[in-house]
Amino acid sequence: MSFPAELHLRALPGFPQVTDGADLASLTVEALRRAALQLLPDDVLVFAQKIVSKSEGRRIELAEVTPGAAALELAQTVQKDPRLVELVLRESRRVVRAAKDVLIVEHRLGLIMANAGIDQSNVFNPADGEFALLLPEDPDASAARLRKRLGELTGREPGILISDSFGRPWRIGTAGVAIGCAGFPATLDLRGQEDMFGRPLRITVVGHADEVASAASVVMGQANEGRPVVLVRGLTLRAPSQPAAALIRPQQQDLFR
Repeated sequence: MSFPAELHLRALPGFPQVTDGADLASLTVEALRRAALQLLPDDVLVFAQKIVSKSEGRRIELAEVTPGAAALELAQTVQKDPRLVELVLRESRRVVRAAKDVLIVEHRLGLIMANAGIDQSNVFNPADGEFALLLPEDPDASAARLRKRLGELTGREPGILISDSFGRPWRIGTAGVAIGCAGFPATLDLRGQEDMFGRPLRITVVGHADEVASAASVVMGQANEGRPVVLVRGLTLRAPSQPAAALIRPQQQDLFR
């Protein structure tokens, strides 16, 4: 297995605001055309989670959320809007840690994350009311649908990643990770391969999709850049495709649970 010596990443220009029911694949093809780009074999497209969630109607108006007793109690601890806490609890299997300004949960998808991935930045115009955006129901399925639709429109089915920004234990700041994956190896198992001195690798498994998602987030930006889709070119590794769910450590291997 040979890793590329260089990659080319380009955020697709002029991507419009995405609304409920939008055809992301068609919008992507239009953005590629504006940039005078055509999909090539081995291309990968990284989509920001927010535009996938918006297109799938995952935006919730907070005025329609009534917090229950558990949310009201937890909101006192974390000092957050009880309506947001209610949504977090609905999307979660369990609360991992809770403190002032911090609510870490195990999302129903198995992801350990802050606030169940629910966000309000770049979600709504304050003049229109208060909204929150949930993660896609099934990000791997969303990635697979995007890949199939792009194949119908272009004749090529690129690798698809859906990325989100995660905080990390023991590290300051967020980084892009893959929460959805199709037509792409989420992990690369290097066990059995040799290092430079001929020593067999014994435990090395690379979080390949996370690495690519993190690289793409550098050009996506995190504030008002408006660049939610990134074309990644130069990844020619041959490995079996996996969903992003393959990146979640099994419970029996979780030493910190």
